[in-house]
Amino acid sequence: MRVHGIDPSPERQHTAWADFLRSQADALLACDFFEVRALTGARLYVFAVIERATRRIRILGATAHSTGQWAAQLGRNLVMDLQETGSTARFLIRDRDANFTVAFDAVLPMPDFTSSRPASGSTG
Repeated sequence: MRVHGIDPSPERQHTAWADFLRSQADALLACDFFEVRALTGARLYVFAVIERATRRIRILGATAHSTGQWAAQLGRNLVMDLQETGSTARFLIRDRDANFTVAFDAVLPMPDFTSSRPASGSTG
């Protein structure tokens, strides 16, 4: 391999997930659902988004019964909020939750706005 100018794998230049996150900090959002218990004992699912550049956390909604349609509406609300604040976000990192449907991805406003799911087990 050295004859052909290819260094051994650990020395080869590549873009790792952590490198991507650092280089695109101003353009990144990450979102996820988490579960909380209300004072009544009811289980609620909360949808939160964090802006990597400002570390601002947006709690977009909570429900006892999360669905793809509910998540898509929260996506629309997020887009309007980002437009109002002049956000430069272009990437949304999310997991593989079933609530992230095609309808959720469809509300992303710009052709260069990308919703991405890290590969299983990727740590950066």
